[in-house]
Amino acid sequence: MADISISGLNKYFGENQILYDITFDIFPGEKVAIVGPNGAGKTTLFRVLTGELPYESGTISIAKDRTVGMIDQIPVYEPGDTVEMILRSAFHRIDEVRERMKQLEARMEQNDDSNLLKQYGALQAEFEAMGGYALDFEVDKVCNGLEIPKEMREKPFDVLSGGEKTRVNLARIILEDTDILLLDEPTNHLDLDAVEWLGNFLNDYKGTVVTISHDRYFLDQCCDRIIELFDGHADFYAGSYSYYAEERKLRFAQRMAEHENQMEELKRLQDQSRKMHQWGTEKMHKRAFSIDKRIARMTVADRPKQQKKMSMTFGDPNYETENVLKVRGINKSFDGRQVLHDITFNVRNGERIAILGDNGTGKTTLLNIILGLEEADSGTIKKGDGLKPAYLPQVVHFENENRTLVDTLIYEKNVTPQTARNRLGRFQFSGEDQLKPVSKLSGGEKSRLRLCELMYDKLNMLVLDEPTNHLDILSREWIEEAVEGFAGTLLFVSHDRYFVSRFANRIIVLMDGEMIDFTGNYEEYLAFRARKAAEKAASVQPKQKKEKPKPKGGTKPLEKKIAKLEREISDLEEKSAAIDEQMSAAASDPGKLIELSEQKDEIETELMERMEQWEELSAQLEEMQENT
Repeated sequence: MADISISGLNKYFGENQILYDITFDIFPGEKVAIVGPNGAGKTTLFRVLTGELPYESGTISIAKDRTVGMIDQIPVYEPGDTVEMILRSAFHRIDEVRERMKQLEARMEQNDDSNLLKQYGALQAEFEAMGGYALDFEVDKVCNGLEIPKEMREKPFDVLSGGEKTRVNLARIILEDTDILLLDEPTNHLDLDAVEWLGNFLNDYKGTVVTISHDRYFLDQCCDRIIELFDGHADFYAGSYSYYAEERKLRFAQRMAEHENQMEELKRLQDQSRKMHQWGTEKMHKRAFSIDKRIARMTVADRPKQQKKMSMTFGDPNYETENVLKVRGINKSFDGRQVLHDITFNVRNGERIAILGDNGTGKTTLLNIILGLEEADSGTIKKGDGLKPAYLPQVVHFENENRTLVDTLIYEKNVTPQTARNRLGRFQFSGEDQLKPVSKLSGGEKSRLRLCELMYDKLNMLVLDEPTNHLDILSREWIEEAVEGFAGTLLFVSHDRYFVSRFANRIIVLMDGEMIDFTGNYEEYLAFRARKAAEKAASVQPKQKKEKPKPKGGTKPLEKKIAKLEREISDLEEKSAAIDEQMSAAASDPGKLIELSEQKDEIETELMERMEQWEELSAQLEEMQENT
């Protein structure tokens, strides 16, 4: 049975139809992405699905007894609620069971009714099955993954930034352990590590996921089915995003061939009919009328629509200065907190450098210092002879956004109206779009217009700050096509792993004010980071030995600790089972039953701690054995 079923869904805004006869089922465990260009109806479909918007016709149903967790906007919480309180609110179902257990405990102290004892035993089993004894462990695990530190958990939710609120809300939904997750742009405001963690979590998640996302790397990581919306119609692809991207091209080619064949057949029949009518004989007229009827019955498929691609080259390919930029000893602090510490590196001609790092590590600040938009506390920036950089910021602004696109190019680039129209056409601005005021453009369209301005300048370095942020997939592809055609040096900040993977041949990582400089592409950097993490983990045990000399015997001391833990875990499991038997025997003794329940809580907590210690030591032993 489907978790979500939609049939014949139609949605209008006024007289404009947004969704046309949308029909599909989503089954338990499926990971489904809804993709498509801006304006295709993705968000409308999502808001209809969540019940936020009404619809004109069709049916939507969600399977009974399936719980739904949703992140589409940040909910309003009680004033003064801390982050910890909001995270813990995810366990309201567990808290309800705990409260019912307490109520039964109070009643059992006054009454030895065996029915109460049976109810209590059932509730205790339900509490254990829901993970009631492991709540702290689960909260810490999710907070570590989404980078919600202890100090943030103590803050009132109201004082957090928009990005921090999004992370907390996502953590709360994950902790709710729902059957169905509805996620609208879940990777927004997450840095690369948090996005990676979320993708891995969703991969392991046993429930159903429906997400809108423009992060292609993320979609490849965790989605196994794609629903594409285009002009309000749905098309379906059983596979990852990469499969969808290739299959979509094949389907377009097939539809185009079908359309052209049908048009060719229609033209052939029309030509035959016309000639037969011209011949004028009664016999030919009859044949012509027969062909006309056949033409009338023909159905010709619409010509498939395809978003045009940009193909261009720009920049100065003849710029030959070897060292285009020298960054030396850059330091920068804000409010007593040092963001950049002694940042030093060279940029060579033709390099494509990605600057990565967690939120708040100074990536944009470094770009601004390099471009002279912000002053460093100390250090120097030396530019190579003849360097002409151009900057595409996260948010693009124009001098006068009331001007039309054509007038913007005329005034800002000093070109003729015809040249302006031709250039805009190459960047997919055509017809009436060219006469729009700039203020009516989306963020992606403004970035495209700025690139259109830059294209004809003699640039030799392009600096980008989150160039794909908040853009749909189509707009991201436009930006990438333009960058692909750039002939100079590229320096960029991005959280878009697909973009980084496509362009970077060198990675600079900012971390706690320091930097790591890695020569290689993104996949090679990930492999390098994994090796370093393994080396760091392996080095933990020797350090412990230095403080406390290790007796001879190689891994034997660690093996003894693990064996001891295994015995303790076995003993605790036996104690827990014994208490279960005692609770069954004490069914008529409420006081004894409450006492045994408290003992079981303590044993389960201790058992969880021993299991965590066992996992940690077992991992250390495995690493030591691999290194010997």
